[in-house]
Amino acid sequence: MPSKVSCLYVLTVVCWASALWYLSISRPTSSYASQLSVPARKTAKALKSNATTPFGNIRTRPLNPHTFDFIINEPKKCETNVPFLVILITTTHKEFDARQAIRETWGDESTFSDLRIITLFLLGRSTDAVLNQMVEQESEIFHDIVVEDFIDSYHNLTLKTLMGMRWVATYCNQAKYVMKTDSDIFVNMDNLVYKLLKPATKPRRRYFTGYVINKYPPFCSGTGYVFSADVAELIYKTSLHTRLLHLEDVYVGVCLRKLGIHPYQNSGFNHWKMAYSLCRYRRVITVHQISPEEMHRIWNDMTSKKHLKC
Repeated sequence: MPSKVSCLYVLTVVCWASALWYLSISRPTSSYASQLSVPARKTAKALKSNATTPFGNIRTRPLNPHTFDFIINEPKKCETNVPFLVILITTTHKEFDARQAIRETWGDESTFSDLRIITLFLLGRSTDAVLNQMVEQESEIFHDIVVEDFIDSYHNLTLKTLMGMRWVATYCNQAKYVMKTDSDIFVNMDNLVYKLLKPATKPRRRYFTGYVINKYPPFCSGTGYVFSADVAELIYKTSLHTRLLHLEDVYVGVCLRKLGIHPYQNSGFNHWKMAYSLCRYRRVITVHQISPEEMHRIWNDMTSKKHLKC
């Protein structure tokens, strides 16, 4: 059963979605900067690492130009081997333990010997210089972090997701599928890859699935959704002309609505906490509110008991 927190979240989303959708289509354009936390001042390093985006064919003036520079980037991640799946994980600077737990469990890029999986952690820029330095050092070790120079905050989660869409469209547009999720989510990779995406079948196009919340517009819970890689560029381009909302999953739903893409419901995506049992977790794709310690315990149990039947 959904927790009280999940029910409150859904209620909040309903209220915000209705109000913000009305505002997005009825009010005159306001300053883009007024809808964001104040971005950090550009440094020489940020300017040097700025990437050129391939979206110069948009003729009208964008509402949300997304003029943020990449401070930390992995532009060659897809060059040598086109991935079957790119996993984009939103995180914050202090969540090193969560990132490390994911690297050592379901986010391990070497889990499937026959499939290329890429895991990337998405961040903005912290107002704490020490935390920025720690993330830079972490990036030099693991090469799985992407950062743009907007302020990392709850109200900028939408920018974080759009950064991931931009990265896929710019550096990895030949990938088959993309998953966006959070750092407190456990992902059953076998179910995700073999039962949902099915590598042996022809890749889908204009495909989007997750836990669908059927409001206006329909959207997938931001705790975890999956889409074909072509949708990343479509959403990113559409976002340039769509008024920004800080509820990122609702905002993605608005973009999908404009694109005429309807998200598919999949009961395997859970956006609430679920008590652990081996058989129960074998049936799902995602589970919410999992600590780093639980991540290790669940992963070790599931991988060591694959021979057991439910």
